[in-house]
Amino acid sequence: MNAIKKAQLHLTLLNGCITTLILVIMTLVYLFISENNMMQSRIASYPGDIYPIASYIEQQDIISSTWLSQLESSNRYYISLMDNGAEFLYNVNKELATDIRQQVLSAAWNLYRSDSVPKTPHTLSLNSSYVSYMMDYKNNTDVTSSTYYCFVVCIEKNHSMLELLLAAPLEDIQEQITRQRFLFLGIITLALAAIWGFAWIFTGKLLNPIEAGRMRQNQFIAAASHELRTPLAVILSCAEAGLTKNENLSCAEAGLTKNENLSCAEAGLTKNETESKTSEFLTIKNEALRTSRLLGDMLTLLCCDTGHLDIKPVNTPLDTLALNVCEAFENMAATKQIRITASLPEELLPDCMCDSERITQVLTILLHNAISYTPEGGSVCLSVSHTSSFHKANRHFEIRVADNGVGISDEEKTRIFDRFYRSEKARSDKNHFGLGLSIAYDIITAHHGTITVTDTPGGGTTFTIALN
Repeated sequence: MNAIKKAQLHLTLLNGCITTLILVIMTLVYLFISENNMMQSRIASYPGDIYPIASYIEQQDIISSTWLSQLESSNRYYISLMDNGAEFLYNVNKELATDIRQQVLSAAWNLYRSDSVPKTPHTLSLNSSYVSYMMDYKNNTDVTSSTYYCFVVCIEKNHSMLELLLAAPLEDIQEQITRQRFLFLGIITLALAAIWGFAWIFTGKLLNPIEAGRMRQNQFIAAASHELRTPLAVILSCAEAGLTKNENLSCAEAGLTKNENLSCAEAGLTKNETESKTSEFLTIKNEALRTSRLLGDMLTLLCCDTGHLDIKPVNTPLDTLALNVCEAFENMAATKQIRITASLPEELLPDCMCDSERITQVLTILLHNAISYTPEGGSVCLSVSHTSSFHKANRHFEIRVADNGVGISDEEKTRIFDRFYRSEKARSDKNHFGLGLSIAYDIITAHHGTITVTDTPGGGTTFTIALN
């Protein structure tokens, strides 16, 4: 994924998450207020039934069983009447005579006589009053199918105490609340899908000019890099020719000095001039090679950005590859008196499906860095290992490049794979542009592998590459 697509994804996530958070919070607030108002509205409707019921009981000398049965048949209440603590039995419709009804009434009476739930007292008249309380699964585990709003009307009549319990099921209002929640869930889901889609399209449109500019920049870099390769090749060729000519001239001058008996001063002058020219040609060659490497790195990064990094996986013997890379760096390591070794398992390694040239490029970057930042007398070790299961597809290879050099701080470990980032130790080295580790990271990522950095025990840095 190139930088523009990553930016589009990040902006979409930012806009989508903020919008989602705001929308969810507003929805939850609305649902809380709405559900609370619905419940309070239902609860506020019950006192309108309590007053006429209490008045009827006060005015009647005999409580009719038919009246109680009709009152309960509306499915608005479960009713139970106590006369001086004794339950008044009446004929209940068969449809209402259920175990749930008896269970609810029994639990409601128990809560009424206990102090486990708060109760709100109300006065109706001089001889009558009632208390109200809520019964649900939180204060009575025996009743879990619904929440009930309970009233117990107390009436003193004819030297007796009548207690009328009305348990109003709130199941219908709870179902209404549930339906409302599912409705809003569906609406929010559709709204969020539209918002996220719009955010992705909008950020894409917003980044189109940047993408166009980046494409023009990439085209310029590619064209300029290819155009610069020709003069660099000419410069390198001329430098090589100059070095060869100076070597031949030096040999010829040495022969003339011997045959014509030139003076020591003339011989010394001729030698100094030759060495000076040789040094100039070496400088030209080294700078041209350095510029060529930079152009190569820029072209590789360009391929990574455009998603055209050429990866050609083939069966590759990693042990042979590691030995060849180590051998290529032996002269560089010997110049700094650094010991470079390759550590391989005793058993024969199976082939790894990877692009051998790209993996060689990665190891070249890591070994070059390791030797560059390891002081004289240090050591660098390239090791290869693998683990496998019964299935060949589950083979796991690890390549480590460990040194005992200056090491990398924990803060820099999080940034060393960023492009153009160079640690303080690398800023004085003009051969490092801050691109090598970034290229290595992109190549390993293209192989669906990982590259990590840790401290070497005893000091130094270890880079670990994992390939499947």
